[in-house]
Amino acid sequence: MYERILVPIDGSPTATRGLSEAIKLANRRGGRLRLVHVVDELPAMLPPAGATDIVIAQLRSAGESILKAGAAQARDAGVQVECKLIEEMGGQAGLRILEEAQSWDADLIVCGTHGRRGLRRVVMGSDAEYVVRRSPVPVLLVPNAALATVATQSMHTAA
Repeated sequence: MYERILVPIDGSPTATRGLSEAIKLANRRGGRLRLVHVVDELPAMLPPAGATDIVIAQLRSAGESILKAGAAQARDAGVQVECKLIEEMGGQAGLRILEEAQSWDADLIVCGTHGRRGLRRVVMGSDAEYVVRRSPVPVLLVPNAALATVATQSMHTAA
């Protein structure tokens, strides 16, 4: 059913949990993964004149390392995987993820989610929320470990 699974990764523990779930799905269904990393971070402070190219090169290199590590994890589990680095400085990562899902003809998007609420979500944004609200294909959200633990404890307490 889900043969083409798109997985945005950013190197965070939450994204790694999402990748792990995507690998499980791909193994069960004989699917393959496309890992994407969107270079969309602008430095909090503008770098000194002439340093912008260095910062961009560092971000690109970090993204390539994240993709390489994710691909190794998938291959070690016996899953076919390919990677794509998308450069969109200062743009909307969620939009680039959806464009990639469409151009690759993804059947499913698997995203780790930090579970931010309130002002933190407003200030920091939520690429996962953007993807969920606009995706033409199903999206599986994988919560961070702390959220999953709290939810499990709440379910056991309610029972």
